[in-house]
Amino acid sequence: MDQGVIRRKLAGAQAARLPDGGVERALPLALARAARERLGCDLTVSGLAAHRFSLAELLEQPPDLALIAILEGPREATGVMVLDSGLLAALIEVQTLGHVAPQSAAPRRPTRTDAAMVADWVDAALAALEEALLTEEDLVWTDGFRYASYLDEPRPLALMLEDAPFKVLTCDLRFAAGREGRVILALPAEGHGRRPQRKTPLPAPDPMEGPGFTAALADRLAEAEAVVEAVLCRVTLPLNEVLRLAPGGVLPLPGAQIDQIRLEGGNGLVAGQGRLGQNRGMRAVRLTALSEGGAAPLAASLPQESAASVLPLTGTG
Repeated sequence: MDQGVIRRKLAGAQAARLPDGGVERALPLALARAARERLGCDLTVSGLAAHRFSLAELLEQPPDLALIAILEGPREATGVMVLDSGLLAALIEVQTLGHVAPQSAAPRRPTRTDAAMVADWVDAALAALEEALLTEEDLVWTDGFRYASYLDEPRPLALMLEDAPFKVLTCDLRFAAGREGRVILALPAEGHGRRPQRKTPLPAPDPMEGPGFTAALADRLAEAEAVVEAVLCRVTLPLNEVLRLAPGGVLPLPGAQIDQIRLEGGNGLVAGQGRLGQNRGMRAVRLTALSEGGAAPLAASLPQESAASVLPLTGTG
């Protein structure tokens, strides 16, 4: 029996799967994003498998007539991205015809022109993968790889790649026209890229603490509006008399004195006392005392219509 067949069966049974999440979640999104932004086409990932292969096992993965993109990474590390003939043909068609044809052309050996046309998509997918993994542990082995060259057969890979374990992701892709393809990403398992950016968030400052809180609160309260009413007199009337009120009527104000004006806040509490008068042609109240009993030599001017709206002064005689 073919030794390659036996080796593939053993690799499939014993290969260590990568944990769910991380690069397994990010790679399908990166491939689709690169296709949408760089080529203007939509693709979806219909299947994904992750393995850890030796170099000998990796050399058996590329299918016939596949384009093998050589990737260079940090510390002279080398990886590969393999595009099978179906994926390669679809990427070429969308750039030359503007769309992916329903029927695929006959498979052929990839050329230097093919490699140049897909290199931008390869780099865009790798960049999107890095961006998606900035806070993930998988960034260490996926960071920093970009397209360098290509091969049209896998035999030279034995001399170009380091004899060390590789992390390998295989994605089955589907285009809107129904065409399918496969991409294989293989990178050295011993990563040399950046560490994930895991910054511990600082605790949110307590808005009720800090040296600026008192000053900010004072400024805010100083700008708040406070309603103060100048009350000459309060009268209680039966409901039937209130219903008979009409313009021109006279309402008596028993006990009203212009030198005993109460200043009341919105809560009905007396804030001070004053004397009714005029200031620059407007009704005015001169403050004579505050609720604490202290004198207040200030003149509080009120618009004439505001002072008259409490009760008409004709009732004072």
